Amino acid sequence: MDDCDNKRRLLHQDLPAIGALERGREDPPAAQGQPLPEQNASPAASRSPPPPPNRAQASNPKLNPQQSHSVFNKFILYENRGRFYIIASNTSDSRHRIIKIDRTTQDELIVVEDEAEYTGKQMSAMLKMLDDGNKPYGFIRFTAGWYMILITKRSVVALLGGHYLYHCENAEVVPISFNHKVEKAAEEQRLMNIFKQVDMSKNFYFSYTYDLTSTLQHNLTGPTRPVQGDYPFNDRFAWNFHMMSAAFSKSERPPLKNHWLVPLIHGHVDQAKLTVLGRVVFITLIARRSRHFAGARYLKRGVNDEGNVANEVETEQIVSEALTTPFYYPCRGTAGNRQERRPSPNYTSYVQYRGSIPVYWTQETNAMVPKPPIEISVVDPFYTAASKHFDDLFKRYGTPITILNLIKRREPVPRESKLLDEYTQCVKYLNQFLPRDKKMVYRAWDMSRAYKEKTQDVISYLEDIAEESIQLTGFFHSGAEPYSHYTQTKAEDGEGQWRSTISLQNGICRTNCVDCLDRTNAAQFVFGKRALGHQLYALGVVESPNLAFDSDAVNMLTEMYHDHGDTIALQYTGSALVNRVETYRRMPHWNSHSRDIIENVRRFYTNALLDADKQTAINLFLGIQSERTITKPPVRGGYQKWFHDENLTQAYTLDECDDGLCDFVKNKGDFWVEYYRPLLFTSLGKHFAYSMNSTLKLPGKTVKDINQSPFEPHSYRSNDPQSRVVQGVRRWIGSQVSSGNKKTSGKSTSRPDAKKPQVSAIDKHSTQYLATRNLSPSVSVDEEAEYQGYIDQCQEMLDAPLTQGERKDLEIYHMAIETGLGIAPDWPDKVSAEFATYVDRGLTVHLDNKDPIPVTFNYEKWV
Repeated sequence: MDDCDNKRRLLHQDLPAIGALERGREDPPAAQGQPLPEQNASPAASRSPPPPPNRAQASNPKLNPQQSHSVFNKFILYENRGRFYIIASNTSDSRHRIIKIDRTTQDELIVVEDEAEYTGKQMSAMLKMLDDGNKPYGFIRFTAGWYMILITKRSVVALLGGHYLYHCENAEVVPISFNHKVEKAAEEQRLMNIFKQVDMSKNFYFSYTYDLTSTLQHNLTGPTRPVQGDYPFNDRFAWNFHMMSAAFSKSERPPLKNHWLVPLIHGHVDQAKLTVLGRVVFITLIARRSRHFAGARYLKRGVNDEGNVANEVETEQIVSEALTTPFYYPCRGTAGNRQERRPSPNYTSYVQYRGSIPVYWTQETNAMVPKPPIEISVVDPFYTAASKHFDDLFKRYGTPITILNLIKRREPVPRESKLLDEYTQCVKYLNQFLPRDKKMVYRAWDMSRAYKEKTQDVISYLEDIAEESIQLTGFFHSGAEPYSHYTQTKAEDGEGQWRSTISLQNGICRTNCVDCLDRTNAAQFVFGKRALGHQLYALGVVESPNLAFDSDAVNMLTEMYHDHGDTIALQYTGSALVNRVETYRRMPHWNSHSRDIIENVRRFYTNALLDADKQTAINLFLGIQSERTITKPPVRGGYQKWFHDENLTQAYTLDECDDGLCDFVKNKGDFWVEYYRPLLFTSLGKHFAYSMNSTLKLPGKTVKDINQSPFEPHSYRSNDPQSRVVQGVRRWIGSQVSSGNKKTSGKSTSRPDAKKPQVSAIDKHSTQYLATRNLSPSVSVDEEAEYQGYIDQCQEMLDAPLTQGERKDLEIYHMAIETGLGIAPDWPDKVSAEFATYVDRGLTVHLDNKDPIPVTFNYEKWV
């Protein structure tokens, strides 16, 4: 057996395990030192790598004093018959750590971590060659034996403060025990198939150096009160939390260190770039789905006993200017007078929340109907579950809380209106016990009726609510406002206003409809648009926080929220959004009606036939043993004081957050551990590897877009589907077709030539004829030739030589010039009236011997 076969037996996948990694990103470094002989390896493992030597063989490595802040983003998996070895390395391959997973038993999971941190030379002495592998992000067990779940492929989707955000592209399940024995093979295979129904290659995201489970404000400043428990991340949004914790919950050994734990979020991450006169602004949208009470549409409704609601998603909108890559400015000053890092004032964020109505309600899916009736399953006069839910919101986000309820108020057959009455009574009951300045702001508005009856401008009304909510809660800004705001406000009203400190968001807006999808996403877009204006204004990019619709910036944000809404809807219902932002702006796309029908059919099919299997897979993935039914009435400490006093205090205080931000940039902001790699050869394609969603719809694609402000609304363009005129005509035609007053007979025929519409049967003086003709205009050959001659005549005159002009016209032209210069030539007897009128202005023969007025106009310069 040659030496290459004796190097190692690496699992062919590239494996992450309590986190995530991709395989084969860079070529491995050249090995240094000699390989050690195999120890206790059986012949069957002759191709396995030698296990790491003991502490004495490792040359007594010393622990690095900074290992508590070490960041590892390369994970190599080796195996032999006795153990798995996972070696973690940093970006520069200068620090390494090892954990060992025992493979000799399948009844117990034994994971041992080596406390030493090895240098590159020490690791090279242990292993002859390193191959990029993957990091395990969890362990799971079905009927017998443990499995290790490994992410084998990743892709970069965003860059935030020098921290890469990755999307999981592929994952594998690997048995740990080399002699894995299963007594119930059929049951084991059935559970394995159910587990794999949760597609790990869709909508799972992670980062090695940035906490994706928490908001930007929390990561940079830290909260006034703890909200995360014993883990360094928010386990509410870590979908692999069960896989990381279940294997060690009953073990006497200490749990793994934090650098082995990388949480996965389930949701949506999108990033887009906006260029404003050379200033590059990044807009990042992050949606985090809660793992509590998660599941399919009709199977997860309302709230559970713990106060967790269905379809709970936290959406964060981050707007930053890329003046510096990290979250701070570098040190400045001379060598003798060196100042410390300063927080970068170029990062802002705004957080929104969506979740089902927090009362006990269900929808039975036994009957094959598109909209099952809504039933309030448990009537709790004290609203215990809702009180736990809002108390948790107070703890996580602070006060005030704005509740935007968008369900229907009046219906022919009461469905949603049942929930409206119950929800209104719930908020009214809970509010009466809150202090006056801490009461929840409740807004109930029938958005669907306002759109159908055309009694209100839906978008304008939502913008008013959004502005009010943003003024109440604020948004996060990592620095002071630009000083130009002071001079601007002072020039306008004589009294300058300027914020010289950071800005914090305390409180949140909670938006819901029945499914928390279509209407909720449109409302969250309006809130995001309003927040974008304030964020850009705080960064000094725009002069006013009011952004106009149909501008490049708002169109880009619209597409981002469309992708965001489609992803959330697919996860919850199995279909994309039905009603989009353009629907509520009364500017639907020409194919919106057919698309809505298709999505409704897809949603009905998924909910009726596939949701049960989907729910079973999610429960197995999250470690939920069984769906516990309500067997006894809920109990709590008090029916009036349903909240904790400490949760009503400010979640983020200015002084503590300012100190926390400064501490972060001094001690925790080392972004270059992953980003800055000066000695690595990187190809141009890999350096710009990640692409952003909807790039074809973003500004900056043409030379005209560069000169066009991204904040100015566009005028009508023929290829612009947002045009009001075109959309108005299309709506009118659609209403004529759907009314059914005029039905066409005969078979529809294809029309290859769209330039000549068949409108001869329609009255040429009718509005329908004009609209149809304008949608598909036709021009006759004579009109085309006449128009072409008209637009070409200027160029023909410029290209024509002077000899082509008539001699008579040239003589008159020269005589007119000489007359203007004061030289009076002998004019011919017949001169055209136009020339005579022009020339007579410069002569004095018509003044009746009066003193002429001196001519001051420079005719020579004009000619």
